[in-house]
Amino acid sequence: MMSDENEMTYARFDSIEGLLQRGHGLGVVRAMQDPPMAAPFVYEGVRHDWRYDGTDHRARYLAGLVRDLNLPLAPVVALLAGDEGQSRRAVDVLELLALDGNNEAREALRSHVREGAHWVYVLESISDAWPLEWWEDLGGVARARIGGEPELPWLDEPWTRFGIEIERSDPGPAAHDLSGLADSELLDVLAGTRPEACSRVEALRELSRRDPVEGLIPLVPSLVIAGGDRPLPLLRQAVRHLGPSAVPAARSWAEDEREWLALLGSDVLADHLGPEVLPALVAELAGQWRARAWCGPDATANRLVRFGPAAAETVPGLRRFWLHTPHSYERAAYLAAWVAIDPDGVGPTLTESLWDGQEQVRLLGITHAPDRPETLERIAALRDDPMEAPGVRAGAQARLATTATAATPCSP
Repeated sequence: MMSDENEMTYARFDSIEGLLQRGHGLGVVRAMQDPPMAAPFVYEGVRHDWRYDGTDHRARYLAGLVRDLNLPLAPVVALLAGDEGQSRRAVDVLELLALDGNNEAREALRSHVREGAHWVYVLESISDAWPLEWWEDLGGVARARIGGEPELPWLDEPWTRFGIEIERSDPGPAAHDLSGLADSELLDVLAGTRPEACSRVEALRELSRRDPVEGLIPLVPSLVIAGGDRPLPLLRQAVRHLGPSAVPAARSWAEDEREWLALLGSDVLADHLGPEVLPALVAELAGQWRARAWCGPDATANRLVRFGPAAAETVPGLRRFWLHTPHSYERAAYLAAWVAIDPDGVGPTLTESLWDGQEQVRLLGITHAPDRPETLERIAALRDDPMEAPGVRAGAQARLATTATAATPCSP
């Protein structure tokens, strides 16, 4: 995400430009209806990073657009020589297109290894994404060019395969192996009565790997960093691991004057209490929309799932976030909540989600989209797409197998 002074301005959420910037499935559907009009926006998606956050996905989305709209590759190939960000986005798109059988994309990346400025990154990237036989013959090029680089590479592959020395990073002090400590000993570390064993953060990490240890609960208010205004790293994760056993203490935490503890207590209550917390979640989602808070409403949406149709009044808010947010990673939470709350009304959005840029959104569409010929055709295309994520391909295969089984009449 960009800083406030360089805040990105997105096009309208319902325009093709805005849909493509956000990675929306509807953007692909509309782009395929008018490829010449959409083409500049697709190329702009490679030239400029429209992801709101580094967790957002775009490479497979953009590669699919280039392929399905049958767009010329030259504008993408030209970006290999751009700045570092442009070059890396172009690499991500081209290496996927190569996996789809596009020889022009494959040769463009191999050519950049031979002659381009960003050749080190390109070679590292394709060696991770492509079959060995597609890049192993570039070893001679790598050995010839590496001497001109100011620094040695850091990754093992492909350099050690080519006999090229790499820079070994200092891993720092080894983490303590705490698996041999009893739960009580870890609690002593957190309480400060066993400081020689390990850091309190390491103790929290180990507790999060075990069955819930309720002895952690009374220590929570004291587990702060120096200064006392923020919790220790991993404390929230450790408390979440406790599940509903933390609810009684969370009631008092939620009333504490310390902001971080009050927020932690409120979150525990929202995660585990019943219908009594629903009005607060409804108000929270509305407040997040008024503030245009693009980071965080996914947590609210995740908490709404368990209420199902009882949370029907939140559907308009979930739909607004689904349509408007530039933070595409969070769309999966809005869609999952919408499915749980209003399964009959979300059908068209689920179908559209089969083209979405986010893997988890496509998986939701695969699982829940209505059985219609166009839907099943799209799911079959996802199953057979060599650019697609393995989890999506497996999910598509499972959905089609289930559909085929359901459609087969019983034997007499």
